[in-house]
Amino acid sequence: MEKKSILIFGAGKIGRSFIGQLFGASGYEVVFSDVDAGLVALLNCRKSYTVVVKGEKEETIYISPVRAVDFADEQAVTEKIRNCSIMAVSVGKNALLKIIPVIAHGLINRYRSHENDPLDIIIAENMRSARDVVYRELAHNLPEDFPLDEYVGLIETSIGKMVPIMTAEEIKKDPLSVFAEPYNQLILDKKGFRNKIPAVNGLVLSENIKAWVDRKAFIHNLGHATAAYYGYFTHPDAIYLYEVLEDKRVLDFTREVMHQSADILLTIYADEFTEDELSAHIDDLLSRFRNRALKDTIFRVGQDVPRKLGADDRFMGIIRLAVTLKMPYEKILKAMTYALFFRAMDEHGNRAEQDVIFEKLLSQGASYALQKVSGIDSANDRELTETLRTLIKRLEKDR
Repeated sequence: MEKKSILIFGAGKIGRSFIGQLFGASGYEVVFSDVDAGLVALLNCRKSYTVVVKGEKEETIYISPVRAVDFADEQAVTEKIRNCSIMAVSVGKNALLKIIPVIAHGLINRYRSHENDPLDIIIAENMRSARDVVYRELAHNLPEDFPLDEYVGLIETSIGKMVPIMTAEEIKKDPLSVFAEPYNQLILDKKGFRNKIPAVNGLVLSENIKAWVDRKAFIHNLGHATAAYYGYFTHPDAIYLYEVLEDKRVLDFTREVMHQSADILLTIYADEFTEDELSAHIDDLLSRFRNRALKDTIFRVGQDVPRKLGADDRFMGIIRLAVTLKMPYEKILKAMTYALFFRAMDEHGNRAEQDVIFEKLLSQGASYALQKVSGIDSANDRELTETLRTLIKRLEKDR
């Protein structure tokens, strides 16, 4: 067994700036597996990379030693699974299911060689019920008699770190460098571990991870998207998120939306959060959203509209909870409506591919588009549908 090594699927922004940084700074060898062969080769050549922390004072952190294996080399990948001391996945919701069969193969080999060495897997994905998804897919790909519950720890997380898009010029200067905000707390499910919890600075353990995942989705993600969508609606020529949040209207509306969602969460998780705690969290997030040094763009924060309007995502997820609890959600719904007018572009003047696809759906009517991506059914969600129609008409006049 390799001692103190972490295998991270996904050498992207979160993989490098967050998971890799935390474990690398705590003495672990960091091994990435990625589909980008060029990135893999460069990591193996340099055996290190830098994280540039963008805050009041800029700081550069060097992460070493680092290795990487091409995901296409299944034998090499499964060998790393067999010998690593802990693992993490940070590939994005859409790619997550594609890597499960390879992980399952690696787990089988590991169990044959190291029957008494279970493997903990940190699920560093920005999604609700991540553990359930991974567990179901692993069970489908493993033999029926494989001791999944005893041998594999599936550790759900709340990923709160913000990592901006780097410009083409910045990437050209150093393809391995990644920018990030100073925030560096990784909230994990304490109950998920099968091994001793690693001594890594920045890990925060939770007894009720679902509450913290929902806090991330329905306060952080919701507020972030609200600022981007309303900010773009009111300032379509602005580039950075901090620019639109200088407008008191955008700042105040974003805060109101986050507080309305917080009220719903307080009802559900009365034993986990207090009103003062969530209020302080909102103030802290709004301060982080306005980090000028980070240069987070409206495009990055708002892109992939159909995913963010998904039936279980930041807007509809909390709206459905509000409906069930018979609580107000009108501000959240209004914030969601601004997403229908989002047309932001990147530095090259291009829109996100998924946003272009969504606009084609919108051409067939907002009700049709929202039924497809948000699960809003005009027959079963009459009140919601009528309110949306009124909001859309009003916003069309205000454009």
